[in-house]
Amino acid sequence: MAMPTRSLSFHPHTPRFNALTSAITSCLQALNPQNSSPSHINPAPLNQFSPTLNSQLVIDVINNQDNPYHALFFFNWASNPYPNPNNYSHTQRCYVAITDLLLSHSLFSVASSLLEKSNRLNDFLGSKFITACGNRGHIEGAIFWFHKAKTIERGNCLFSYNAILNVLVNANQIKLARIFFDQIRCGVPIVPDESTYAIMIKGYCKLGMIEDARKVFDEIPSEPNLVCYNTMINGYCKKGNMDQAIKIFHRLLGSKDCFPCTVTYTTLIDGYCKKGEFNEAMKWMDGMKLRGCKPNLLTYNAIIYSLCLRGNVDEAKKLMAEMRLNGVKENLATHMSILKGLCRVGNSNDAVNYLGEIIRKGMKPDEKAYGLVVNEYCKMRKPNEAISLLKQMPGKGISPSVSSFNSVFRLLMELGELGTAILLLNQMQGMGCKPNLVSYNTVICGLCKARNRMQDVKEILNKMLSSGFAIDATMYSSLIKGYCENGDEEIATQVFNEMVHQNYVLNPDSFRVFVKQLCEKGKAVEAEKLFKDLIERCSVVDVEAYKRILDEQLVKFPVRGREESST
Repeated sequence: MAMPTRSLSFHPHTPRFNALTSAITSCLQALNPQNSSPSHINPAPLNQFSPTLNSQLVIDVINNQDNPYHALFFFNWASNPYPNPNNYSHTQRCYVAITDLLLSHSLFSVASSLLEKSNRLNDFLGSKFITACGNRGHIEGAIFWFHKAKTIERGNCLFSYNAILNVLVNANQIKLARIFFDQIRCGVPIVPDESTYAIMIKGYCKLGMIEDARKVFDEIPSEPNLVCYNTMINGYCKKGNMDQAIKIFHRLLGSKDCFPCTVTYTTLIDGYCKKGEFNEAMKWMDGMKLRGCKPNLLTYNAIIYSLCLRGNVDEAKKLMAEMRLNGVKENLATHMSILKGLCRVGNSNDAVNYLGEIIRKGMKPDEKAYGLVVNEYCKMRKPNEAISLLKQMPGKGISPSVSSFNSVFRLLMELGELGTAILLLNQMQGMGCKPNLVSYNTVICGLCKARNRMQDVKEILNKMLSSGFAIDATMYSSLIKGYCENGDEEIATQVFNEMVHQNYVLNPDSFRVFVKQLCEKGKAVEAEKLFKDLIERCSVVDVEAYKRILDEQLVKFPVRGREESST
């Protein structure tokens, strides 16, 4: 008598089950389908796995594929395997898994075709399409899929309603979200659930529309869930309205089904910290512990940040040690607070050393961390160390910020290290950062104050102009003064005329140097004419002050002025 075929099943994630997943994956890689309908590929090599098929294995194989077409080929084969001793058929979870994978690769039409052919497109899977479109910023596509799900389910599509609300809220389309929300409340055969209300509350709070959020919160027909309570508390905390946040908290305490959690307390603690009410924050920290809620990383980070903001770096370090003892591991944000605190209290050497400590811990400081230390080197008047740090950053995959470069440029100008500043300016772009107008302004204006550097100024100015930047009033004034002090009043005059044409006003100090240079060269009449052009074309606030400067120079050089007038 023939023995019945015994069902082969394996517990998920056992070595045998994992080996099956790997074997099927290897088989799919050998078959290597590269489109959704590879008719030339024979699936026969997969038949050996037919006796082992179950929904969990199918899901694991799908999730194990990097190539979505491999997963689809396997899914289609498993829909009608040969042989099929266990009468295997896909469950809803299998369709969810393949849909998720296809949508993650933007294969919308392939996923849609699969579900429509199998008559599996429903409210829940429709919500997947809505969310996937929203994640790509395709709002119109999300609305299209919402209407498709609504048609299929004849309006009974709460998952899709919540999905479209979430997409619109994430895109800050709160007015449109309200239209869909009102449809659920008034005109379709479903009623909103707690998620519906929570999404709308989140949307209003996100945009700072706290009173609108409160109206939705108060509309909830049943007891709000913890997400709704926490969202409202967070909304009030962001507004700095701690009194209302506490009122919501007390309402939560009176609830029969909800209890404050770590998120609730952390939100209040962070709110008080940001308002600068540190003592209140610590009271809530103590109260949280008394109620059996354990502080998490966000809780500790909020307190540590507040301590560092107040300059209590030692206290912050003690709290970091406490969190470690309580099994909470610090992150980069924790160390960034300490680093900022050291900078805030002026412990530049400690800040520099602390960055090295962060790196030794295996963490990867970001541009802000390096920028803080660059600024500290500048405060210590150590430009070489600051430049060295800037040069290390690209090798670590970090682009230095232009503000960090500008801090170094200011220091180099103060120290008179003009050549280093020019070299650094030329190297900036190769280090992953483009100079901005402040960069050029700092270097050019600094060079204009030095002797015999106007050729360097000309070269840098040409680069600046070719980069799309325009000369501003400050730079015009520096250029004119620089050319005058370099003894080149003709170029200074050209720059002055260009400046006046741009309706910029020469500052008094540069005007004094300019007029003096002209009068010394016997061009007093030209100086008077240029003065008239300045006050006629530009909005000079204190004309009399400029007139006094001109008259002072004319008094010093009366003969040359008159001789120039008589000619």
